[in-house]
Order: sequence, then structure tokens, then C-alpha cells
Amino acid sequence: MQIYRSVAAFRSARASLGRVAFVPTMGNLHEGHIALMRQAAERADTVVASIFVNRLQFGPNEDFDQYPRTLEADCDKLERAGVRHLLAPIEQEMYPNPQNYHVEPAAEQTKTLEGEFRAGHFRGVATVVMKLLNIVQPDIALFGKKDYQQLMILSNMVHQFAMPIEVLPGETVRADDGLALSSRNGYLTAEERREAPRLYRTLLNLREQLRNGCRSFDELERTAVAELTENGWRPDYVSVRRREDLQRPGSDDRSLVVLAAARLGKTRLIDNLEI
Repeated sequence: MQIYRSVAAFRSARASLGRVAFVPTMGNLHEGHIALMRQAAERADTVVASIFVNRLQFGPNEDFDQYPRTLEADCDKLERAGVRHLLAPIEQEMYPNPQNYHVEPAAEQTKTLEGEFRAGHFRGVATVVMKLLNIVQPDIALFGKKDYQQLMILSNMVHQFAMPIEVLPGETVRADDGLALSSRNGYLTAEERREAPRLYRTLLNLREQLRNGCRSFDELERTAVAELTENGWRPDYVSVRRREDLQRPGSDDRSLVVLAAARLGKTRLIDNLEI
């Protein structure tokens, strides 16, 4: 596998790569990432992955310094998945100067759900993804549905800046017990890992009630939060939203998604289900 540690090195190779599908990551790869790589391979001549732990999207009390850096193991996984090109720049390459220019997503997309609890997070995500897209110049970019709000924001960014890139979503990959795969699952203790699938089961139950015609969104959300709280979780939100813009639905809206974020011990987990 060819590993590009500098922007210049990748740019010199780009012309020979043909039609490119790009999967940006922060490393510490799991099967969810690999599923995106396989999906990418079906749509392009070349799959390019990136690994870069982006300081800009971490808040002051978040885990930037502790975030797992597992480049050697990640490269092994990528090679087994057939990925032959990896952009893995050092921080000085991505940010040779203080990043004074930023992509600022629309407030209605960033001041709710994750944005309410992680101020500046999506500003940092959008800025680094814009930079990566400018470096890689892909034909296709893939992002997972597990980070549903992020997927919406990045899709809108590509569209509104008229970037010649097709954005493809990847389905959430789950463990056998339903827990959505995430790099942060590794922070869970053995006891917490046994409890963690409750988040998915809570969303399944809420989805079933919505499919059966219940439209009391506030009541459904309160019940879900109470169930998690009673079992030792500290929920940030469980919320029913419109898929198209993640705003609160009206009684006639049918294309919905339910999203949740909650802490179990020291680990913050997120999940969602489309309805």
C-alpha cells in the first residue's frame, strides 16, 4: 500500500489514480470503516482512505490526546480490504499555519442535537473535510450513517459549494447484539459493554411505536430518556427528527429518524435509526 505523508506527494500521484472514491477517517479502524472501503471499491477505479486525527473537531474537555493512534494495525486492515492508497498526513502538513479560515455550517444544522453538546465540533469537521476533499479531488466521497448529523452537514456542504463530488452514505455496521460499531466502544468496561446494546434496543422500541402510528413525539422521547437513566446512563438527548433537515417533525411528517446520545460510564455513545 502506498502511504502519502505529505500533501505534495499525494497531489503528484493523483492524476494516475483515475476515478477515485474517498473515505476519510480518524483511524482506529473497525468493520464499519472497512464496509465503507468495500462500498467505495464498487464505485471507482481507486479507493483512497485517509487517516488524520483532527484537532479542530475536539472540544476542550474531549479526548484528542487520548484518541487511539493505531496506524500500523489500520494499514493492515486496509491492505486486507484491498485499499492501496492511504493519505496519512502529519498535523504540520494539514495545518502548516494556524487555521484562520473555517467552514461554518448553517446554524440550524449545528446548534441542535450534537451541536448543542459539542460546540464548534461541526465547524472543525466541515473545515477538515473541505481541506481533505480539496487535496484528494475525489469523484465520490463516503460517510457513514452512524454520524447522521455529520452526514447531512457534509452532504449539504458539498452541494452548496457546487463541488463535483457524489456523496454516498454507508449503513451503520453493528455487532451481533446491535451495538453500533465505534472507535469509542473500546473505552467501555466489560460490564458497560454488556449494557451498551440497550441504546439500540431503546431506539428499536421507539421506532416500532412510531411505525404503529404513535405521534406523541415528546412523550416517546421522555420515556426513552427515562429508561436509559434508570439503567445508569446519562442521556444528552433522544430525539425524533425529520430526515431531510433534522428539524422537529410536524404531525404529518413521515420521513423521520430517531437519534440518541448518552454517556455510559466515561464513554459517550451515539446511535440512530431511520423510520
